[in-house]
Amino acid sequence: MTMTQAVPVTVAVARRADPARTGEMVAWMRAGTALAESFPGFLGAGFVQSAPGSPEWHVMYRFADDETLRRWEESPQRHWWLSSAQGIVEHTRVERRTGIEGWFDPPVDHVVETITGAEGAPAGPTSPPRWKQAVTIWLAFFPLSLTATLLTARFIADVPLAVRTLLMTLCLTPLMTYLVLPRITRVLHWWLHGHPAPWRRVAR
Repeated sequence: MTMTQAVPVTVAVARRADPARTGEMVAWMRAGTALAESFPGFLGAGFVQSAPGSPEWHVMYRFADDETLRRWEESPQRHWWLSSAQGIVEHTRVERRTGIEGWFDPPVDHVVETITGAEGAPAGPTSPPRWKQAVTIWLAFFPLSLTATLLTARFIADVPLAVRTLLMTLCLTPLMTYLVLPRITRVLHWWLHGHPAPWRRVAR
């Protein structure tokens, strides 16, 4: 019987806090990490400040899969921790990332602290090699592009090339972003991160 590969999930949260309360902000985030460490599936966490004296903070935490992440996010401990920052911290954006969906993250230049997981590994996810990223994008884009080209050539061949290209990109971009690329990164997660193929992982 083959074993199913769980896909780690990274959550990125953008927060704002008064720069004068930086010490409180750091202590609060350390407390949240300490709570998360006690939950099964926790892989690590870290936080950065956009620049010295900036009110913008970026927090990331990583769990082994969707289920272990859900248990943390729905836990009374996390709800208490979040409520303890009312009046201090403003939550502005939350994003979940799996596979290579986080390629387009903006760079953050002022690292305040990185907290590692239980095994001592860095909290942040390791990106696959660039050539594997390129191959994955090509595998997702080629069939979509070929299908769109054939369809437009058959049904709207008389439409000017620029208009056809506009229609294709308007259709293909959301398909790639929300449907095809997330699915193919999950399927190829083992290859992207150098793990054995699923069919070679046999339960003992």
